Amino acid sequence: MTRGTLPARIASGRRTARDLEAVAVALFLVGAAFGVGAYLNSSGVALWAPAAPLFAQWLPHAGPGTVLAVLIAFAVVVWGPSYAGYLSWRRLLAAGYGVAVAWTFALALIDGWQRGLADRLANPNEYLHEVPGITDIPTMLRTFSSRILDFQPDSWTTHVSGHPPGATLVFVWLDRVGLSGGAWAAVVCVLVGSLVAVAVPVTLWALDRPEAARATVPFAALFPGAVWIGASADGLFAGITASGVALLAVAARGFRAGRGRGGPNGVLSAVAPRGFQAGRGYGGLYGVLPAVVARGFRTGLRSAVPCSLLSGVLLGFGIYLSYGLVLVGLIALAVAFAGRSTARALPLAVLGALAVVAVFTLGGFWWFEGYHLVVERYYQGIATERPYAYWVWANLACLVLCAGPALVAGARRSVVELVGPGRGVFERWRRPDPVLLVVAAAVVVLALADLSGLSKAETERIWLPFTVWLLPAVSLLPVPSRRWWLAGQAATALAVNSLVLTYW
Repeated sequence: MTRGTLPARIASGRRTARDLEAVAVALFLVGAAFGVGAYLNSSGVALWAPAAPLFAQWLPHAGPGTVLAVLIAFAVVVWGPSYAGYLSWRRLLAAGYGVAVAWTFALALIDGWQRGLADRLANPNEYLHEVPGITDIPTMLRTFSSRILDFQPDSWTTHVSGHPPGATLVFVWLDRVGLSGGAWAAVVCVLVGSLVAVAVPVTLWALDRPEAARATVPFAALFPGAVWIGASADGLFAGITASGVALLAVAARGFRAGRGRGGPNGVLSAVAPRGFQAGRGYGGLYGVLPAVVARGFRTGLRSAVPCSLLSGVLLGFGIYLSYGLVLVGLIALAVAFAGRSTARALPLAVLGALAVVAVFTLGGFWWFEGYHLVVERYYQGIATERPYAYWVWANLACLVLCAGPALVAGARRSVVELVGPGRGVFERWRRPDPVLLVVAAAVVVLALADLSGLSKAETERIWLPFTVWLLPAVSLLPVPSRRWWLAGQAATALAVNSLVLTYW
């Protein structure tokens, strides 16, 4: 044993103890939220959530997916960290996505095919209820805002009125291409929502944190929030916006490559001999120009511009899926900053987003008008009865159950790394670790969403597009303990899905 080994182990043990303390506090918060929620429900306070803080009802049960979910969890816990270390990057991403899809379907099938998937998006409060009546999309866009407020003969149903028209249009388009009905809608939500398992690791890889990207894959595949990805539209929203952020990171990587190796000095040093760079032989500098151009394309510039624009299109479309997804812009800004591309990829992404805004605006829907009307509609319903004093902290208990104990411990480590003792604050923020920056942005977004008062209950579903960006924090957990943390993630999802019946 070397002299430095024992102190290092002691320090590691102390950090792990702090992780467990953070998880214990989080579990206490969950227990308190359930206890106070049960008391308030029994006292006649209108929480409108029988299993508060979760929007669900107590119903211990098992189903066709129970055994499959347990087997998937066992396989990921036992082999996931090892495979994440040695599989090729593309195979790892494909495996992560496949496991995420299987895990989400298995959890949903604990409730059964009809109750867990096919009927989830077919109830009268959901988008599919309005699809048959939308025969003219331009007319629907022009008149959308006039039908947001409640107590009108033609008021939109709950979820349609509570979101911009993009959310409803997704299911209208599915119907138009022959994928109609609740079953197809649920399958699409799962397939798109599971893209999170690819988008988050790809973002970290593109920000030059390949080891963190690999560490994140098993946790993204076994994400407890999959309980609500299968099947809710918010899972679909999470997949779309996460893909947009990932494309922004990939674009930033492309621009960095073009600037580092594709710029004049970098490319010359990479493709030309020293004498050639100095203009001696082979036609001087003019002879190397074709090689410079070719090298620039190969190092990423060719894909950086379209990736930037497509990122903006997806993120711009995101704010027409849910008004709250405008907050994902803060996460995108953090990624652009971490990728050192606020002057390249970010402006192009903004351009792509503005193109989406232009399409909807010219179509007759003004986002800000819709937002103000939705706030009014929100307080026309049960939001006026749900007490803010309970939900402002009980929402965080929902977050714990959606994120899982590993993300709690990882988030604690992220906060300590950013604001704890060590390097000066200025030094930490001048060149921050991309993992810490992304997690910090997610924490800020979640805090803003919670304090807004527009997220009273159902946040285990509504906050999915934000919660997934806590996943990078797991890369800060010590390697030997990751299987235990994965087991905790799986146990959380299985317990929630087996003890309560979620409404969506």
